[in-house]
Amino acid sequence: MIKRIGEPVKRDVKYRLRPGAYAVLVNGSDILLTHQAQPNPEFQLPGGGIDPGEQIHRALHREVLEETGWSMQLLRRLGAFRRFTYMPEYDLWAEKLCHIYLCRPNRRISQPLEADHEAVWTDLATAPQILYNAGDRSFVNRAAKLLGHR
Repeated sequence: MIKRIGEPVKRDVKYRLRPGAYAVLVNGSDILLTHQAQPNPEFQLPGGGIDPGEQIHRALHREVLEETGWSMQLLRRLGAFRRFTYMPEYDLWAEKLCHIYLCRPNRRISQPLEADHEAVWTDLATAPQILYNAGDRSFVNRAAKLLGHR
């Protein structure tokens, strides 16, 4: 069973399963996040939905490039969590199945391709304080510990 992190499940809501892949992009003691300005300003791990028929690693590379403008190297899977939330940009209540990977940013290719996204570097100690959701915070802490930063 994959652990639920975050908001409790609302019994009167029908959720749609939305699998996604997300990257903890670490370079030394720094981490690359994405800041999404709309619909609600928030810092997030780069990543997002896996399209039907798309392989998970391909989705991860695509989403990281779209949200940060960076290419990346996948190092290892860190785990997964479930999060039940409303996604206003899709007008959708979603059960997000979030697959989290430890990655290394390779090089900046472009500005973020997705509107209202900005690539933001911060240090591993600060990231958990600014990340929007509890699952992202939990996996950044796990990665920092794994890498010997805590």
